[in-house]
Amino acid sequence: MTTAVGAQALAKSRLRRWVSHVATTPMTVRRVFPPHVLAAIGGAIELAEAGHSGEIRFVVEGSLPWAFLRRNAPVRRRALALFSELRVWDTEHNNGVLIYVELADRGVEIVADRGIAKRVEPATWHRICQALKDQCKAGQFEAGAVGAVQEVGALLQCHFPLAPGETRVNELPDRPLAI
Repeated sequence: MTTAVGAQALAKSRLRRWVSHVATTPMTVRRVFPPHVLAAIGGAIELAEAGHSGEIRFVVEGSLPWAFLRRNAPVRRRALALFSELRVWDTEHNNGVLIYVELADRGVEIVADRGIAKRVEPATWHRICQALKDQCKAGQFEAGAVGAVQEVGALLQCHFPLAPGETRVNELPDRPLAI
C-alpha cells in the first residue's frame, strides 16, 4: 500500500512540475527579466570582470527544454549542459563561471570551471545561489542577479587578478542570455 501511495505522490509531483514548465513561457522571462534588467546584469558583469582574467556568464531560462523535463532531469543537469554549450569551460585559465536561473522550478545553479572551483569551497557557491534564490523569491530579480555577479567577480578578483601591466582579454560575451 505504501508503494502505491508513494508512486501516486511521485506522479502528482511530476505532473505539477510539467504544468509549471508549460505555464512558464518566454513571456514570463521577459516580464521578470525585462531588457533594462538584462542590461543592468550585463553592466554588472562588465564591471565585475575588470581587473581579473575570469569570465562570468549569466543565463535565465523560463523552463527546461522538453528533453530534460521528460527525463525529470534536475536543474543542475541543464546548467551543466549550458556550461558546455556556451563554452564557459573554454577559457585560457579555466576560470569561467556560469550563473543559471531557471524560473519554472525556481532553480539557481552556479557551475564553475576547474581553475576557480578548486580554489573556492562548494559552500561559498551554495551561499551565493541561496541568496540569489531568496531575492528572486522576493521578486528582487535584478538586485539578486547583480549581487550574485558581484560576489562571483570578487572571488575571481581574489584568485585570478591581472598582473601589473597585463591587459584583460574578454573571452566570453558579458550580455546575459535569456532563453
